Amino acid sequence: MNGGDEVVAAPAGPPQPLDWKFSQVFGERTAGEEVQEVDIISAIEFDKTGDHLATGDRGGRVVLFERTDTKDHGVPRRDLERMEYPIGRHPEFRYKTEFQSHEPEFDYLKSLEIEEKINKIRWCQTANGALFLLSTNDKTIKFWKVQEKKVKKISDMNLDPSKAVGNGSIASSSSPKHCLANGGSPDRSYNYLGNDFSFPPGGLPSLHLPVVVTSQETNLVARCRRVYAHAHDYHINSVSNNSDGETFISADDLRINLWNLEISNQSFNIVDVKPANMEDLTEVITSAEFHPTHCNTLAYSSSKGSIRVIDLRQSALCDSHAKLFEEPEAPGSRSFFTEIIASISDIKFARDGRYILSRDYMTLKLWDINMDSGPVATFQVHEYLRPKLCDLYENDSIFDKFECCLSGDGLRVATGSYSNLFRVFGCAPGSTEATTLEASKNPMRQVQTPSRPSRSLSSITRVVRRGAENPGVDANGNAFDFTTKLLHLAWHPTENSIACAAANSLYMYYA
Repeated sequence: MNGGDEVVAAPAGPPQPLDWKFSQVFGERTAGEEVQEVDIISAIEFDKTGDHLATGDRGGRVVLFERTDTKDHGVPRRDLERMEYPIGRHPEFRYKTEFQSHEPEFDYLKSLEIEEKINKIRWCQTANGALFLLSTNDKTIKFWKVQEKKVKKISDMNLDPSKAVGNGSIASSSSPKHCLANGGSPDRSYNYLGNDFSFPPGGLPSLHLPVVVTSQETNLVARCRRVYAHAHDYHINSVSNNSDGETFISADDLRINLWNLEISNQSFNIVDVKPANMEDLTEVITSAEFHPTHCNTLAYSSSKGSIRVIDLRQSALCDSHAKLFEEPEAPGSRSFFTEIIASISDIKFARDGRYILSRDYMTLKLWDINMDSGPVATFQVHEYLRPKLCDLYENDSIFDKFECCLSGDGLRVATGSYSNLFRVFGCAPGSTEATTLEASKNPMRQVQTPSRPSRSLSSITRVVRRGAENPGVDANGNAFDFTTKLLHLAWHPTENSIACAAANSLYMYYA
């Protein structure tokens, strides 16, 4: 290269669409097998490292999985990636342990059954090799510690079996012995140096204690450290850890409470949207999450399709928001279903905290927290259902709460749909990626229709709508099945790997 020559980097285009492949399945059903209601997965969460995965089910159980491929050539996988070492294997997990987190309860004051179903699981910071996590049902949050304990066994009793009789009493001769006043025997000699009791023939044997040794075997023990109860009148829909490692929030329909992990008997009410007269109630809280790095900031969504960001430094009760994100309603588009499908079922912060992803019934929306005029991108998840809204209302499917997730690099988003389908969209500028996958061993079985991004008229909001062209039938020409729904899924924090729940089965994919 001649001196003075300048190398000009070519402008990087949007990343190529990912090629998804099946990785693993846990709890796969055989054809025609009846699924038990209690076995249906109701929560999925990776920990911050991505080396552990937790699922909760409707039976109140929490199941933990751990990664098995993180060690390669004796070097941790993340170090190999930094060295650009070729890694052939994809992420692999194995079953680690499970425990019963919640049991069914009955609220006698309200004559109300409280389900054991796990609504949310959140991983906390690890310490001393132990794993910590929060799990919640509709009313009670629990803080769990899962730790490996070395198994202790009695290796030796040192008891001479010839001297033992029946129930463990010691055989002795019938000849009378002279006893001293304090219970000792004059015939007994005591070896001070050897610390050894010796008895004459027919006398009492030495006193022996069991010898306990710690074996190499380990048992995983899950212990409930704290129970945070009696703080919610309505069903808990969200739990979120703070980046300070000390506090967390829990949210129900009308209130958000702030807890300290160490204090289970008191919490602070930081948001209260309950009106003086319940007949004036127009919206409820649907989801809440802390900012990933700013411990004073959190966001919550509502049934009216709005997201509010609040700053805990402003006041003790955050009734006024710092920022409000909502999309203005298009004129003439209002119908009976408008408000129902506008309700946000889940929100997630991007890893850097710059963007918020929200899921309503029909779409995924990506919001820039520095721009509250509207979402920066809108993705149509199942637009083909719009003519079927009446049927979906009749069978209550319109109230299904689908979750959403973002990739660790922030370049893609994903959410579930019906017929055990889930969709992955590219959200980098210029990306047209819109992939439909099925939760099965053959994820690409669905008809793939290239989706053309259509710019919206409003240049102010820079909204990109994608994915609306997806057909309403699968590869076999069957109509979509509303009874099989993929509500819960999670994206690995550092790699392109997705875990999703189809009824009682946990499917994992990588790209």
